[in-house]
Amino acid sequence: MTDPAYRRLGLPVTASPFAVLRAAVRALHADTRAVRSFRMARKRFYRQMLCAHAARQAADNKPTG
Repeated sequence: MTDPAYRRLGLPVTASPFAVLRAAVRALHADTRAVRSFRMARKRFYRQMLCAHAARQAADNKPTG
Protein backbone atom coordinates (compact mmCIF):
# COMPACT_ATOMS: atom_id res chain seq x y z
CA MET A 1 0.00 0.00 0.00
CA THR A 2 1.39 3.34 -1.05
CA ASP A 3 1.26 6.37 1.21
CA PRO A 4 -1.69 8.61 0.18
CA ALA A 5 0.48 11.71 0.53
CA TYR A 6 2.99 10.21 -1.90
CA ARG A 7 0.25 9.41 -4.42
CA ARG A 8 -0.92 13.05 -4.30
CA LEU A 9 2.52 14.17 -5.50
CA GLY A 10 1.69 12.65 -8.88
CA LEU A 11 5.23 11.68 -9.80
CA PRO A 12 6.28 9.16 -12.44
CA VAL A 13 8.33 6.14 -11.38
CA THR A 14 11.32 7.54 -13.25
CA ALA A 15 11.43 10.77 -11.22
CA SER A 16 14.72 11.57 -9.51
CA PRO A 17 14.98 11.87 -5.72
CA PHE A 18 15.51 15.61 -6.16
CA ALA A 19 12.23 15.87 -8.10
CA VAL A 20 10.50 13.98 -5.28
CA LEU A 21 11.86 16.47 -2.73
CA ARG A 22 10.78 19.45 -4.83
CA ALA A 23 7.27 18.04 -5.17
CA ALA A 24 7.11 17.27 -1.44
CA VAL A 25 8.18 20.81 -0.55
CA ARG A 26 5.53 22.25 -2.88
CA ALA A 27 2.90 19.96 -1.35
CA LEU A 28 3.28 21.68 2.02
CA HIS A 29 1.54 24.97 2.62
CA ALA A 30 3.84 27.99 2.88
CA ASP A 31 2.72 28.64 6.46
CA THR A 32 3.65 25.08 7.41
CA ARG A 33 7.09 25.49 5.84
CA ALA A 34 7.64 28.74 7.75
CA VAL A 35 7.09 27.36 11.27
CA ARG A 36 10.49 26.58 12.75
CA SER A 37 9.13 24.16 15.34
CA PHE A 38 7.83 21.89 12.54
CA ARG A 39 11.32 21.34 11.13
CA MET A 40 11.71 17.77 12.36
CA ALA A 41 8.21 16.88 11.16
CA ARG A 42 8.98 18.33 7.72
CA LYS A 43 12.21 16.31 7.53
CA ARG A 44 10.30 13.17 8.51
CA PHE A 45 7.70 13.89 5.82
CA TYR A 46 10.41 14.35 3.17
CA ARG A 47 12.12 11.10 4.21
CA GLN A 48 8.80 9.25 4.04
CA MET A 49 8.19 10.56 0.52
CA LEU A 50 11.69 9.49 -0.56
CA CYS A 51 11.23 6.02 0.96
CA ALA A 52 7.81 5.62 -0.69
CA HIS A 53 9.31 6.59 -4.03
CA ALA A 54 12.22 4.16 -3.62
CA ALA A 55 9.78 1.37 -2.73
CA ARG A 56 7.68 2.17 -5.78
CA GLN A 57 10.77 2.10 -8.00
CA ALA A 58 11.87 -1.21 -6.48
CA ALA A 59 8.41 -2.72 -7.02
CA ASP A 60 8.43 -1.51 -10.62
CA ASN A 61 11.84 -3.09 -11.30
CA LYS A 62 10.89 -6.59 -10.11
CA PRO A 63 11.52 -9.28 -12.72
CA THR A 64 8.26 -10.78 -13.95
CA GLY A 65 9.41 -14.09 -15.23
